[in-house]
Amino acid sequence: MAINLQKGQRENIDAPKFTIGLGWDTNSSSTGTAFDLDASIFILNDQKKLVSDENFIFYNNLISPDGAVEHTGDNLTGDGDGDDEQIKVDLTKADSKVNEICVVVTIHDAENRRQNFGQVRNSFVRIFDAVTNEVILKYELEEDFSIETAVEFGRIYKRDGKWKFEAVGMGMKGGLQDYLNKYQ
Repeated sequence: MAINLQKGQRENIDAPKFTIGLGWDTNSSSTGTAFDLDASIFILNDQKKLVSDENFIFYNNLISPDGAVEHTGDNLTGDGDGDDEQIKVDLTKADSKVNEICVVVTIHDAENRRQNFGQVRNSFVRIFDAVTNEVILKYELEEDFSIETAVEFGRIYKRDGKWKFEAVGMGMKGGLQDYLNKYQ
């Protein structure tokens, strides 16, 4: 049975192979322009910096150098139910330098399109076992991010040899470049 997390809550991930599913609904009628939300992954070392530039996983770099993280591709609309984007993770392949996997969603071209996460509803991140498809945990973002154009949904981190997930739900007014500046 899935564990529904609250902001700040942490939970063990006992499956070495899992998929991160991210979903959202947008209100394009509020801006007249279609939304394009993008999931990105920052694979960090124990200094909270990218292990290498190739460990920034997004729609133009879908697989980490060690093969542990694979983005399944960009969903340009977010239409429909269920996951809008997915990232497959195999922790057994993770480089020994990897200490954290940060999950971020940004709105593409948000400033020009006058869009923000206040116009996005039903956002969630869920982790499910890649073998059994059983949902391990889910975190639904319930805050109204009325000026933010990027949100760190959660992070997967290693503590005492075990992997855990933390429901972060922290917004930022900025985009991918701001996260790159933070983690490089």
